[in-house]
Amino acid sequence: MKKAILLTAIIALGIQANAQQNWSLRQCIEYATAHNVNILQAEISVKQSEVEANTAKWARLPNLNASGNQSFNWGRTQTAIKDEDTGDYTTKYVDTSSQGTNMSISTNIPVFTGFEIPSQYALSKLNLKASMADLQKAKEDLAINIASAYLQALFNKELHQVAVGQAALSKEQYSRIESLERLGKASLAELAEAKARVAQDELNVVQTLNNYRLAILDLTQLIELETPEGFEVEDPIQAFQLNPLTPPDEVFATAMVSKPAIQAAQARLEGSKQSIKIAQSALYPSINLNGSLGTSYYSTLNRTFSQQLSDNFSRYVGVSLNIPIFNRFATRNRVRSAKLQRDNYALQLENTKKTLYKEIQQAWYNATAAESKYASSQAAAEASQASFELTSKKYENGTATAVAYNEAKQNLQKAQSEELQAKYEYIFRSKILDFYKGVEIY
Repeated sequence: MKKAILLTAIIALGIQANAQQNWSLRQCIEYATAHNVNILQAEISVKQSEVEANTAKWARLPNLNASGNQSFNWGRTQTAIKDEDTGDYTTKYVDTSSQGTNMSISTNIPVFTGFEIPSQYALSKLNLKASMADLQKAKEDLAINIASAYLQALFNKELHQVAVGQAALSKEQYSRIESLERLGKASLAELAEAKARVAQDELNVVQTLNNYRLAILDLTQLIELETPEGFEVEDPIQAFQLNPLTPPDEVFATAMVSKPAIQAAQARLEGSKQSIKIAQSALYPSINLNGSLGTSYYSTLNRTFSQQLSDNFSRYVGVSLNIPIFNRFATRNRVRSAKLQRDNYALQLENTKKTLYKEIQQAWYNATAAESKYASSQAAAEASQASFELTSKKYENGTATAVAYNEAKQNLQKAQSEELQAKYEYIFRSKILDFYKGVEIY
């Protein structure tokens, strides 16, 4: 019976382990990128810009249109009537029903449009470039948010492990005092205090586990996962170490080339210059080449359908010239509006650069502060560990009180928690700085 119960428990644990899936930061970012609504909308905007660019690309081609018309008439109309004596046909107005057919095919070729067509194509390509930069920026912003949530989950996970370790120490301490109490070497008060410490540490284990689960919930919601069940963050494989921080000016020089926010602002500024040319194109004359082919058929004429199509066949080729003289200052105002839009985009680019530099400065100072904080907290944790081990030995030898032991244990737990917090804060701050350098957040 016991073997059956043990086998069932092993199988259940195996199923639970298989149901859990460890997610790396890269997997979280890739999954969120594929399912995030804002990213999908940005991708649609890119496709729309591609369509607009393709439309502008072929604007120089001639168009080709075919038309047909079928009409039915009743009442007085011209018709051909045959003279029975002479055999000749004369045209007279008579009351009769008739029908007519007209068919034509026409084309129009823009010869000169005041440079509007090439400017429109250049603008559409710049708009496409800006849309692609916006998409990349949306992906980067999402990656930063996911990295923050992922590191928070890792922090809570390690904090829970620290709490589990502290609870195990408290249980060992309780067992030791319980044994001493049986031998008469410890009081009931010391035993009760040790038991209360176990209960407090077990409560802390539950709280840290709940914090970890909430962090997992936040992360899974951020990456658009349907449920957090079975989701676990993957422990970092590489050893943690402090790396030299790149100065902010060097980071800014790199970011000016690689950051999509700058690229989008520059593309929109260049596009506004093309918009000015498009508005100015209405000041120039426009030349178009036109041509058409057509024929018609009328039922009241004395010729067959095929004869009329042949006899009425017409060809037309022409050139049209349109010279703008006065359009109530509409063109002038469009040019003014386009220039104001250019100035606005220039200011937006300058503001984007300033904002970027401020963000990099802030990121560098935050990373520097986090580095110093981690170094201090690491030294404090090592000192607390050494103090706890020394106090623990003294307590075992009877030269330290339970109060001193518990105080050293609390100091160690606090120092370890602060070290973990400083560690993950430094990791996040350094990743932000690397992000501005164009390094992927993985």
